[in-house]
Amino acid sequence: MSEPTLLVADDHPLFRAALIHVLHERFAQFSTLEAASAQTLGTALAEHPELELVLLDLAIPGERGISSLLHVRGEYPQVPVVVISSNEHPRVIRRAQQFGAAGFIPKSSSADDMAAAIQNVLDGDISFPHTDAESSPADADLAAKLAQLTPQQFRVLMCLADGLLNKQIAHELGLAENTVKVHVTAILKKLECYSRTQAAVLVKSLEPESTV
Repeated sequence: MSEPTLLVADDHPLFRAALIHVLHERFAQFSTLEAASAQTLGTALAEHPELELVLLDLAIPGERGISSLLHVRGEYPQVPVVVISSNEHPRVIRRAQQFGAAGFIPKSSSADDMAAAIQNVLDGDISFPHTDAESSPADADLAAKLAQLTPQQFRVLMCLADGLLNKQIAHELGLAENTVKVHVTAILKKLECYSRTQAAVLVKSLEPESTV
């Protein structure tokens, strides 16, 4: 039987190494895996059902900010996700919580604080820094709409956001073009969008914001 495993998904090698070091020291009972892109993250999730937790940088290449969190939560709802980020803006923390993260760890945190947050989530709790940012009704509405999408529909939506035509999406995802058309129709209905462009704008709102 495979050992329970923790996955670190971040494109910065030095930070991954530092976090893996903390995990080896504080959580020796777990194996660890690394992913540096959305593609390697997806592969790791698919190939390792023993995963107990994903530590996810929202800026991982191949995704659009919060979409990386939604992607993992949509396809692997049983695996809790803790966001790790250098962006500690209160709205970023609040959005991570609203869109389904089990925790949020600022990259500026000490090793002790990181370990405590991870342990809380492994114990079935949540762990977020205190923030005065209020919940957003618009984000709550968007999160509810996106939760209606199947994993395949979510993948099609990401392709729509990249401006791909149905034929290109079909090639990208290995689907029949007619199947893509059916998915697009369902996506627009679930998101209450009247056009592909409007759906793409919704996805744009998931991207990281400037906090300057």
